[in-house]
Amino acid sequence: MLVTMTTAPLRKDAARNWHRIVEVGRRFVDEGTPIQLNDVARAASVGVATVYRHFPTPEALVETVAIPGFEALLGQAERALAGDDPYAGLRDFLYASVDALLADASLSPVFAAPVNVLPHTAELKRRLADLSGRILDRARAAGAVDPGVTQDHVVPLMCGVVYAASVHPAACAEDRAAAGRRFLTVMLEGLRVRAS
Repeated sequence: MLVTMTTAPLRKDAARNWHRIVEVGRRFVDEGTPIQLNDVARAASVGVATVYRHFPTPEALVETVAIPGFEALLGQAERALAGDDPYAGLRDFLYASVDALLADASLSPVFAAPVNVLPHTAELKRRLADLSGRILDRARAAGAVDPGVTQDHVVPLMCGVVYAASVHPAACAEDRAAAGRRFLTVMLEGLRVRAS
C-alpha cells in the first residue's frame, strides 16, 4: 500500500523513488541501522530533498515501513473475532502478535510512540487497540479468561514477552520466535480460567 504524506497520486518517477526509499528504510530497520534521512538518500541513490519531500522525519519513514505489519495484525484480529472459539481467537491473535513483533523491528517503536506522524498509522493503532480489546472481552465473557484481566494487564505482559525473547541469547531469529512462543504460552496459562 502506497502511503504518502499527501493524498495526491504520485508521478511514475516519484512513485519509483518512494518505493526505493521505503526499501532502504526497511533494510535499515531490519539491520538495526539508525534511520538518518541523509543516509537513506545516499543508499537509495536519490537526492536528500526527494527523501524529505516524501518523509519529512525519520519517524514518518519508520511508520511507513511498519504499515504492512499493522495491516497484517488487523487481519489477524478480524479473523480472531470471526472464529467460533473465543479463547482460541485470543490465543492465536496473541501468538500472531508476538511473531510479528519479533520478526518486524519496525513495529515495536511505532507501537511505543505516544504520537504518530502519519494519520494512517494512528488510525491503524486505534483500530488494532479496539479489536484486541474486543477479542479479550469476548474471551472473558465466554468464561475462558480470568474476569479480572484487562487490556491494561495484557499489553505490558506482551511487551515483557517480546522483550524477554529479544534478549534471549539466541543465535538466530527462529530461536527468538520459539522463545517468544514459549514465554507467551506461560503467560496464557496464567490468564486462562479452567473448569473446576
